[in-house]
Amino acid sequence: MQDSNAAQTTSGTGLQGQSRRRLNALGMDREAWAALLEELGEKPYRVEQILKWLHHRFVDDFADMTDISKKLRTELAERCEIREPEIVSEHLSTDGTRKWLIRAAGGSAVEMVFIPEPNRGTLCVSSQVGCALDCKFCATGKQGFNSNLTAAEIVGQVRIAVQTLADAYPERERVVTNVVLMGMGEPLLNFDAVTPAVDLMMDDLGYGISKRRVTISTAGVVPGIYRLAERTDASLAISLHAPNDALRDELVPINRKYPIAELLKACRSYAGNLGEKRTVTVEYTLLNGVNDQPEHAAQMVELLRDFPCKINLIPFNPFPGSGFERPTVTSVRAFQHRLASAGLSVTVRTTRGEDIDAACGQLVGSVADRTRRQARYRRLASAS
Repeated sequence: MQDSNAAQTTSGTGLQGQSRRRLNALGMDREAWAALLEELGEKPYRVEQILKWLHHRFVDDFADMTDISKKLRTELAERCEIREPEIVSEHLSTDGTRKWLIRAAGGSAVEMVFIPEPNRGTLCVSSQVGCALDCKFCATGKQGFNSNLTAAEIVGQVRIAVQTLADAYPERERVVTNVVLMGMGEPLLNFDAVTPAVDLMMDDLGYGISKRRVTISTAGVVPGIYRLAERTDASLAISLHAPNDALRDELVPINRKYPIAELLKACRSYAGNLGEKRTVTVEYTLLNGVNDQPEHAAQMVELLRDFPCKINLIPFNPFPGSGFERPTVTSVRAFQHRLASAGLSVTVRTTRGEDIDAACGQLVGSVADRTRRQARYRRLASAS
């Protein structure tokens, strides 16, 4: 498997004169730094110094790390680089939502979104270029798949946002209070890059975001959920979108491999390791006439009655060629009422950033598709 932190270019010289790939320091967590510094014969406390320079002071040159020796700075520069993803463009919605287009290795681009609220700010980051899962109502899925992002490219999104937004909101002590891996891609299909990135988000020497406020979202990669429980205690969200297997097979094709019963079993196991009365979030996109009817609400009640969770209803955000429509406000509220009346914890997500195509399900980026799915959907859209 490709090194999750490796830079895409090689430089430096190995012990036998061989070319060695430099690591991107932005994706290295405590464990990675401890291993490298031990190899270099340095004391463990150097880890704290380096992480603070990278993620608190945002240096982009090892030469600026003035409290470590010149010798170590030189060795680090030979072994590593500090490289943020390139910002291709930035868009600001009328409601304050911001969207960045970020260049990934290989030339494709992914999108990152910041949603400001009075008492918090949520950053939605991407984990892959495109997505291998073809969820029928998601614009990202119709772009096909190109590659995984590295840990450095995932953390780099947070680093860019924290620096940019500090200038935009000087009155706030902390602008980015929540990070959700709900952007482009399926996080659990990029496990080895996502987990160290999440470690850095939650680490006090990184971005110090509470484990309750860092959320990994999955469309239902069941083995990944069990593996995740052994690796982190970040919050978990699942993209359910249907109350029965027959409908979910159509909307979320991975359900054909890991049906709802298996998915909820894995989520129970994950939640059991969290403790502190923390629960899994269930995401449910409401599609007009497809999964928003009274019988679907009744099935949801039966499905989740004994499953501790928070349900987040998301009115569908249209995009060209989707083939779906947004339900009416009346329909959304009726669906919410039926769930709430049965004692389920349920909220409706407010649509944000729709005027810049930054709402949930609308992220498309610029994907050099290796799956040919993008071309297929374009042909279908043109024919219809």
